[in-house]
Amino acid sequence: MLRRHQAESPEGFAVRRSTASALRRWLDAFGRRVLSPAGVFAAGVCLSLGVCGVGSWGLYQEREDAYARAVENARNLLLLVEHDITRNIELYGLSLDAVAEGVGDPKVMALPPELRNGILFDRAAAARDLDGIQVLDERGKLLIDSNGRCLPGMDFSRDESFIMQRKAVGSALLISKPYLPRCGNGRPVISLSRPILRPDGSFAGVVTGALAIDYFRELLEGLHVGEHGTAAVIETNGTLVARLPFDAKVIGRDLSRVDSFKKVMASDEGTFVGTASIDGTRKIYVFKRLAGLSIIVDVAPAEQDVYEQWQARVAFVGALMIAFCAIVVTVSLLLSRELKQRADDQSRLYQLAHTDALTGLANRRKFDRIAQREWRRAVRSASPISLLLIDIDRFKALNDHYGHRFGDEVLRSVALTIERCARRPSDRVARYGGEEFAATLPDTDAAGALAVAERMREAVAGLVIRSPSGPLSVTVSVGIASWTIDAAGRWPETVDTLIEQADQALYTAKAAGRNRVHVGNRENNSSPIYS
Repeated sequence: MLRRHQAESPEGFAVRRSTASALRRWLDAFGRRVLSPAGVFAAGVCLSLGVCGVGSWGLYQEREDAYARAVENARNLLLLVEHDITRNIELYGLSLDAVAEGVGDPKVMALPPELRNGILFDRAAAARDLDGIQVLDERGKLLIDSNGRCLPGMDFSRDESFIMQRKAVGSALLISKPYLPRCGNGRPVISLSRPILRPDGSFAGVVTGALAIDYFRELLEGLHVGEHGTAAVIETNGTLVARLPFDAKVIGRDLSRVDSFKKVMASDEGTFVGTASIDGTRKIYVFKRLAGLSIIVDVAPAEQDVYEQWQARVAFVGALMIAFCAIVVTVSLLLSRELKQRADDQSRLYQLAHTDALTGLANRRKFDRIAQREWRRAVRSASPISLLLIDIDRFKALNDHYGHRFGDEVLRSVALTIERCARRPSDRVARYGGEEFAATLPDTDAAGALAVAERMREAVAGLVIRSPSGPLSVTVSVGIASWTIDAAGRWPETVDTLIEQADQALYTAKAAGRNRVHVGNRENNSSPIYS
């Protein structure tokens, strides 16, 4: 049986440790970026954008909810209107059917007029909004008027309901456009009509019932569609039968060429947003074509009513978000400036603490850190490293003879010259102390260090410095300590070993007559002297 737990291999442990170390470094770098001036300001901006995004999404969802509620309410109102119209027209249709059936019965028609009318129009008497029933013969002549307003024999052959029924096939209930009846009470009506058919199916006349437009008006006025909303009853030919709010001037208007009506005719029911042709307001139209009838009902709440509360909330929440974002961005900007000021102050303090004020080079403290860092990198990567110590020859005598001001000028000139000779970005020059300078040369063996040292020595020797007594030249002596891993893989225990070796090499160069370069040896610290 295999063991479930096995010891981790050295390679696996090294990989895991390296991964963890890389993750820590990444997290540290990320934290420094976030806490930097730019990072703080960016975080503030991102926080503001995030809050605005979340707030905007919430407001958008509220708008969608308001739209859904408006559609649902409109659909409920539409169902109420549909149910009422369908039920009443069905009742009126039954009344017309009874009249058509009675007219076709010779026994009924043979009765005295008063008794005959009572039988024929018994059901119609209970229909409050059915404003009279008329019976026309096959030529359009009036036979019977339930109200007695029109005289028998009047010609209605040119009336829309008679013409439609004469052309129609079957016994369908047809609805006319709104009109004012010739023998009515002055109220606009629509005509509901049924054909009278003989036993052989031939056309024998028409039974028409006048349904008052007031019925639709009263029905729609019972709806609550908002201050700017509308509701309408429209025939499928585009004729406006009734509209809320009621306006007698628009009753009977032809809407067949209006875009919103074209959308309504595209399906039996649905929802869309459009601009009303009558009042020019944008509305949410919920419509349905009534089954078996040539009537369309729509309920259209206005967008400004639907979104009124939402718009007020948008204004309030938007003001809060703008204020919040302005505060966050302002605070982030102020904090960013404060952090930048502190970072600049710290940088200046660091420069002051690690820069030699006279020469502008790194000072002894900075040099020690650089040398330590480069030595560790060389040990880690098994790469060569060299260190130079440069000393100005007979500087004390110059300083005592010409004064400290001239001595300072010599130090500055020499510092600038040897720094220019260290050409690589990784080569660092520092003032080591007094008239002594130091340079670290990573990835440089003894031969390379010798070339750099000779370049420095020759460049300083070529300087011409003006002194009170005339042009003056100075020289330097250079000690080199180079270290490359040997066959046994040995390295100095600390960087101080390299510094001591370079110091011994410098002492040897001085003792040999100055203006020389001496390369130290790791075993006996002796090697040729170059001048």
